[in-house]
Amino acid sequence: MNGPGEWDGRELPGGPGERPRIPGPRAAAEDRGPLPDPPAAPAGDPAGDTGAAAIPRQDSPRVNSPREPEAEPVTDPATAPAPLPTPAPAPPHRVLKSLLGAWALAACSPEETAAVEAHLTDCASCADEALRLRDAVGLLHPADSLDLDPLLRSRVLEGCLGRRPARIPVPEWAVPYDAETAKLDALLRDMGEAEWRAPVRLRWFEGERPVERRTTVAGVMGHLMAVDGLVATALGLPDPLGTAAPPGAPNPLIRTETFWRAADTAQSPLATHGPWREQSYSLIRQVSFAGGKVSELAVPYGDFQLALRDAFLDRAFECWVHAGDIAEAVDYPYEPPAAGHLHRMVDLAARLLPSALADRRRAGLAAPPQRLVEAGAPGRTLHLEVEGNGGGHWYIALDSPAALGTPDHTVAHIALDSDEFCQLAAGHISPEEAAAGQYGERDAIRDVLFATASLSRL
Repeated sequence: MNGPGEWDGRELPGGPGERPRIPGPRAAAEDRGPLPDPPAAPAGDPAGDTGAAAIPRQDSPRVNSPREPEAEPVTDPATAPAPLPTPAPAPPHRVLKSLLGAWALAACSPEETAAVEAHLTDCASCADEALRLRDAVGLLHPADSLDLDPLLRSRVLEGCLGRRPARIPVPEWAVPYDAETAKLDALLRDMGEAEWRAPVRLRWFEGERPVERRTTVAGVMGHLMAVDGLVATALGLPDPLGTAAPPGAPNPLIRTETFWRAADTAQSPLATHGPWREQSYSLIRQVSFAGGKVSELAVPYGDFQLALRDAFLDRAFECWVHAGDIAEAVDYPYEPPAAGHLHRMVDLAARLLPSALADRRRAGLAAPPQRLVEAGAPGRTLHLEVEGNGGGHWYIALDSPAALGTPDHTVAHIALDSDEFCQLAAGHISPEEAAAGQYGERDAIRDVLFATASLSRL
């Protein structure tokens, strides 16, 4: 006999040369009778006491007994988990495609959102459409102003100057004009040629009635450039009107009419933008190089004149007002000046009110003075309170431009919002429309409100 796994050389069925065939399975143990008992373990074998127990006998109940079926676990219906819901069939392609717009706007229900997003993973055309719609949604957000922060330039310069002081800084009183021209320039850069031809309504107040003039965006820029030319010529810069400048005393209205008549109607309206912006740069450069000694230089405005520092505030105020006119015409959001700049503009208007009152008295449009005092002496006073951004308190002398307004001599009080006060000073609302908190002498209140409106001009 050979050991397990060894062949004894005898031919297996199948004939010589053929591969040995694997014999079939042997008969089951129950067909051959019970297995013989295993030999007893030798004496002294440690396993002798446990060997018989470790190998069960064929007639052992554990071997011969059939396996009993396992009892099914008893489950309490109250604690049994609920059967999983059968998933609903996915909506058809056309339904999911119709939901893409609502999905892009985040207006779908949670179930619709899940169905659409699952569909986008399988449908390339719907996925492309969903991306386009999501990009378009960004354009549907509420319009935000594209204008640069007017203080951005100041903050950048401040950071730069902190590292390297400027040899020629911009005068502080010229900063509001610099900021407002930069804001208007940003608005104009966003406009196309058709918007430059958009109609603009210019409003101001003369005497006792409002006045209105219609022009275009290009006409407004021509007006700003013509009146800024008064400051330019006072500083020795070229006059934008050139040889067309009217002779005699400079007058903003006459200069504007002259510029409009001389403008080439066949020329592109955008052609006004570049010269106006270059002129504003030249004004800033000129006063920066000249330093503080030019701040009191007189700038003629026809029948009155302003110091250069006040003329720059006046031009900043008018630039903001007319930029608002342009923004309204082209339906564009526009922000008011920074609080510090707006406060200076309101302060200029308040300082001009005593002279405006005197001019209206000479024209017979205001009540005569009640008590004349010497120059510099306190007299009848109106307390002007401007609330909100850029506001403050001012005491307006009522009887003489040279008198001193003081709280102790206050006979009337007016309270206005800063935006409302500026709209009144710009001639955009009439004195009767100004929602002012009023207290005290009615004539004094009326005279000051009308004097504020008379500060406006084209």
